[in-house]
Amino acid sequence: MITLNKKQQKLKLQVSNTWKFGLFMLAKLPMGLIAGMRLREITADKCVTSVPFKYLNKNPFQSIYFAVQSMAAELSTATPCLLAVAGHSPSVAFIIVDLKATFHKKATGRVFFTCNDGKKAFEAVDRAITSGEAQQVTFHTIGQMADGTVVSEFDFTWSFKQRQPKS
Repeated sequence: MITLNKKQQKLKLQVSNTWKFGLFMLAKLPMGLIAGMRLREITADKCVTSVPFKYLNKNPFQSIYFAVQSMAAELSTATPCLLAVAGHSPSVAFIIVDLKATFHKKATGRVFFTCNDGKKAFEAVDRAITSGEAQQVTFHTIGQMADGTVVSEFDFTWSFKQRQPKS
């Protein structure tokens, strides 16, 4: 069981609030807002995001464009990382170092991306702080339509490293 520090608890409440998350998207990820990405669920272990099939998101094949799916998939892995790095001093930086994707079916409806690897982010942050070395971790997320059809799967490898204290 992962115990969240006060900053992590506050961040979780903020991103769980639809209005506040919309403001975050407007300020930090405007293309995600335009695409209609939503954060559906966030816990220390799991994150679920979604993206709709709509005119702005479609490709010529009448399905959701792969880059739009990639944005929503990334959000499902990045949000647990944001939660894990919150409240550490000095802060912990993280960045994507690798991405692999597999597309199984056409995404013709809202796609929900589920990442159950949140615990890995907390473990990697702890190792980065303890060792002082960068830690790389791969997070798996699966994109499914409401009927359960798996349309895509993504593996994002994130690198975590604690910043040097300011002197």
